[in-house]
Amino acid sequence: MDPAGRPARWLALGDSYTIGEGVEESERWPSVVTAELRLEGLALAVPRVLARTGWTTDELLAAMEREGAWPPGERFALVSLMVGVNDQYRGHTLEAFAAGFAACLERAIALAGGEGARVLVVSIPDWGAAPFAAGRDRAAISHSIDAFNARALRMAGERGAHWGDVTALSRAHGANADQFAADGLHPGAPAHGEWARALVPLARAALAGRAPSQL
Repeated sequence: MDPAGRPARWLALGDSYTIGEGVEESERWPSVVTAELRLEGLALAVPRVLARTGWTTDELLAAMEREGAWPPGERFALVSLMVGVNDQYRGHTLEAFAAGFAACLERAIALAGGEGARVLVVSIPDWGAAPFAAGRDRAAISHSIDAFNARALRMAGERGAHWGDVTALSRAHGANADQFAADGLHPGAPAHGEWARALVPLARAALAGRAPSQL
């Protein structure tokens, strides 16, 4: 709850993995995390989700301006950022991704009142493990995603943001088609639930403004 007694506000920035392509709104991981934290007694508003399937870092930046989220008009108690898979899928270079991601991260921090500890960066899942990637070079996809995640992790650490790693979970899902939505690419409700359970402690800490080193 904020100083005025209103429920804490969360801005969820991202792409299909945040908007929950292929699942119900209540099943996407930000909604599941919110429900879990409310059960703990936290006063948390319905997250504002600014995400769309297919968005790259640059497209997210443009959408923030188009949708009035940037320049900042309000301060959020928590800002999550989960973006980059489409940069990788479209063949953007690591350096091009890093530039776009850095801009997204800086905006996320500004929207969280300049507090890096109130930002939760979520790793890029490995779409190469999904049934959709059958016949593709899964090892190459995995290697590229690891490189993108390593760069994002470094930047998050430098700015004091929390890092939520769901990449390993996404790779484990590959052995179970039931973990995916009907398109065979995006995570289904069970996978979103797994991600949420991993991210709840980090979201809780970010809402309290606790730095990663204080966990």
